[in-house]
Amino acid sequence: MSTPQPIKLRITGMDCADCAKTVQRGVSSLPGVQQCTLNFGAALLHVEGDVAPDEVVARVRQLGYGVQEEGAQPATTVASTDNAVISFGRFLLQRRATTQALIGAILILPGLLFNELLPMLNLSSPLLDVASLLALVVAGAPVAQSAWRTLRLSRQINMNLLMVIAAVGAVVIGAVTEAGLVMVLFAIGEALEGYTMERARHSIQALMEVAPQEATVLRPCMDCRAHLGRDGYTGGPCPFCGVEEVTVPVAQLQIGDAILVKPGERIAMDGRVLTGASLVNQAPITGESTPVAKTKDAEIFAGSINGEGALEIEVTHLAADNMISRIIALVEEAQARKAPVERFVDRFAQWYTPLVVGIALLIAALPPLILQQSFWGDQGWLYRALTLLVVACPCALVISTPVSIISAISNAARNGVLIKGGVYLELLAKVRAIAFDKTGTLTEGQPSVVKVKAVNCEQLGLAQTNSEDACFGCAPCNDLLAAATLLERRSEHPLARAVVNAAAQRGFALDSAPAQNVVALVGQGVRGEVDGHQMVLGSHAYFDAQVPHAAPVCQEIGDMADRGCTSMLLSEDGRYRGYIAVADAIRQDSQPVLAELHALGLEASVLLTGDNRATAAAIAQQAGIRDVRAELLPGQKVDAVKELLRQYEMVAMVGDGINDAPALAAASVGIAMGAGSAQALETADVALMGNELRKLPYALRLARAAMRTIRANMAFAVGVKLLFLVLVLFGLGNMWLAVLADVGASLLVTLNGTRLLRFGA
Repeated sequence: MSTPQPIKLRITGMDCADCAKTVQRGVSSLPGVQQCTLNFGAALLHVEGDVAPDEVVARVRQLGYGVQEEGAQPATTVASTDNAVISFGRFLLQRRATTQALIGAILILPGLLFNELLPMLNLSSPLLDVASLLALVVAGAPVAQSAWRTLRLSRQINMNLLMVIAAVGAVVIGAVTEAGLVMVLFAIGEALEGYTMERARHSIQALMEVAPQEATVLRPCMDCRAHLGRDGYTGGPCPFCGVEEVTVPVAQLQIGDAILVKPGERIAMDGRVLTGASLVNQAPITGESTPVAKTKDAEIFAGSINGEGALEIEVTHLAADNMISRIIALVEEAQARKAPVERFVDRFAQWYTPLVVGIALLIAALPPLILQQSFWGDQGWLYRALTLLVVACPCALVISTPVSIISAISNAARNGVLIKGGVYLELLAKVRAIAFDKTGTLTEGQPSVVKVKAVNCEQLGLAQTNSEDACFGCAPCNDLLAAATLLERRSEHPLARAVVNAAAQRGFALDSAPAQNVVALVGQGVRGEVDGHQMVLGSHAYFDAQVPHAAPVCQEIGDMADRGCTSMLLSEDGRYRGYIAVADAIRQDSQPVLAELHALGLEASVLLTGDNRATAAAIAQQAGIRDVRAELLPGQKVDAVKELLRQYEMVAMVGDGINDAPALAAASVGIAMGAGSAQALETADVALMGNELRKLPYALRLARAAMRTIRANMAFAVGVKLLFLVLVLFGLGNMWLAVLADVGASLLVTLNGTRLLRFGA
């Protein structure tokens, strides 16, 4: 018997977190459902169990919500370039419930103007009450239907029921205009919440729009009629026409297809470069600040922008599985991982609403029964109890947290930082110490030439700013590097690559013939002939045994070794000519990043590395780290992280996401240097997609800003409630002002939360 497949549906029509709870509880009550979760931020419903998809869809629609068809684009105008008022107006016209709210707002205007705002004009008329009743019915019908469905199918008292009770009670005591105003303002407020949440959701879904929907595929001419019969050609790929450029939808492309990307075009698919070279702007995907050079076999991401060179790219992922799709899927999953503060608000809301109903009943009944005070009337205790129901509506409190977290996670994703959930966002904001791996984190992760020094260097004796600086512009040193390059041209050894790259950076021509009769000296270096001269590029140990060189050279090379450098010495026909020092160079942004982190109040930065102490100390000194722990095995790194946790409580670990996995897992927050890799997406709690360390202070500032925003939103929402509660109990408030305050508070906390979408990187 086969296991039922999980059901995933994208729900439409949800305006607030209370809507998500209604759907989740309603679907959970279906027979056969074992697990049901609804990610409000992404509007994704996940159902497991022995239940048919049609039953789930039917229940969602019974609850008054919709289901987006698979593959369909959401019908939203929130990303319109129009101003916010026009965009919100269009949003109101998209759904029946929001359109009815708009009609109700128009119908309530006469009663609001003459009965509430200008009663001194004495322009009373039965038509005003009729218009107010119509506004109540038109705007309140969807609210009442939702309240009834939730009560019947989910056995839940929600805020919609509070509004219905308050509005009906107001009609009973003769406050018809207030009843209509309560319902209209509540319906408009719900629509505003839905609109701002759609904007937050669209901010990450808009990533999909950066990749073109069509691509130019290179395919052979098939069954060419013009050449059938020629030289025995009977069909299939035409040997005379070659490949053709055909524009097709990206959904039709298969793995292995070759696509052409012209200069300036956006790249349509993930792939690897077959031919061509170009600078590619990967900022839309990884957040990298500068274009990246791409040559043969380089990895390419869909949505990147090609530079000045044409590229032929082999497709490596289908459109549904490209990097953009994976990022969006992971961000949507991240939105479902709630922060502790968000879980607290959810638990609070579960018992808060029923409790409010009970308190309202007591307020309506006890003062008249015990104190013989008025039950009816404008400020009777029934009116005050009904107003309390309006005041107590938890909209602002419930929406204050998720909109902030969704906005922060979406902003981070657009800037090349993948935060895998609200829980990690909250933990990141509390981090007091950060541990760093060395190789590939604080350093470039690959060796590079840091010094070239010929025996007859023309700069000897001149003042130099740093003893590790390579000599630039000196002819003997340039000749030394050129000779070494000829020896190393055909080697794939990392040190050889460093020499060749250094020559290319100095502008040396690399098209001359490499050294002849090249022989590898296993573990010691390489030997070959250059222009008839016998050249050897080898280790210091080899030269100590084979090639005479001065004692000061030994001392200097020893000093370089203490700084973490590997030196290669060059000889010509048995005579020492100089040395080239290679090291895993520190990233240019390491020191500024560490300085910025400490300026943000970070208590400690620690270097954890398996490298030797001298090298670790040299890198730490350049980066500005005082606490260095070297020569650590992976298990010892975990122990070091645990020790830091005992000392600082909240510790982040930054590593390359693969060999540092145990330490990343042990830390409060594991942060992977990603370079946009799939491994980084899966390994850590936070991934710096562009492999740029400078994104770390931004992530820390964003997390702290998000938590400040959440705390401010919660304080404001609770403060408004308490203020109006006091006013109501003392008979100083009225019902429509209470709901206006609730709607206003909901709108303000939502707008405050969505400000995080524009938080600067």
